[in-house]
Amino acid sequence: MTQHKIVIELGARDAAHRAAGHLQELLQPTPDALTVFEVADPSDSTDDVNGSITNKLWRIEAYFQDMEDADKLLRNMRDCLGTPTPPLRLEPVPDRNWVALSQAALPPVRSGRFTIYGSHDRHRIARGPGSILIDAGEAFGTAHHATTYGCLLALDQTTRRTTIRNALDLGCGSAVLSIALARAAPAARITATDLDAQSVVVARDNIRRNGMQRHVRAITANGLHHPTLRQRLPFDLVVANILARPLIQLAGDIAQATTVGGTLILSGILTQQSPQIQAHYCAHGFQVSSKVDMDGWTTLNLLRRATGL
Repeated sequence: MTQHKIVIELGARDAAHRAAGHLQELLQPTPDALTVFEVADPSDSTDDVNGSITNKLWRIEAYFQDMEDADKLLRNMRDCLGTPTPPLRLEPVPDRNWVALSQAALPPVRSGRFTIYGSHDRHRIARGPGSILIDAGEAFGTAHHATTYGCLLALDQTTRRTTIRNALDLGCGSAVLSIALARAAPAARITATDLDAQSVVVARDNIRRNGMQRHVRAITANGLHHPTLRQRLPFDLVVANILARPLIQLAGDIAQATTVGGTLILSGILTQQSPQIQAHYCAHGFQVSSKVDMDGWTTLNLLRRATGL
């Protein structure tokens, strides 16, 4: 089957990262790989003193192997991006390992004390308690996205002021957050869950590659109804980097699973959805301690204060 990529070019970095985040989190079907990088604007004829093109564009490339209905996919992309929609360009991709090529374009990410890097940067990153090896793949989660980045910042701050003993990473994806928590709070027992079985396979592999098998247990679970979770309740830290709708649906269960005085970190929230999420969780006994807004996404750090609804 022919592989394709859809190319979008925007003039501002923030706009490009917001658009990439929308496509990665909201588009159905999701891209098999997605990159954002800076390129020269070929329409710019103005040279600087060194003869270089001065204007830059930010290019988003979304890769798809299975594109049975290209017109429908393009319509879905326009719906995700909103109005006005930038021009979209559909291009075939040569028969190469383009997922590996897109991984190689991802630089290391530093968030708080953590440095997230891929195998291609292994020789450039010093080993240490904050270094985490995560390759982009089927459970994409390399901290390049604002939601993961914001969660890492919140984990860094939380573990500096609070002793964590029993934690839950709900919707763990690649397990990057579980691994970061295990590095920052080595005495903690951490449970990582995802409803997608393949994501759990990837998570377990990443946990092993980072030597965190003794600290993190990854299981397939839909929500909080799983025997292992019931045995490990309550949690003094819950991290849920998912999306607004499931966060609202799970609010009651998350509140019951979080000990009074415990911390809740929520992400996967578009900034315009943040007031609704805050109100919903405050009604369930949480208080917002801090928040991070980045590239159109919000990460909330909350404290469990009362019984709530």
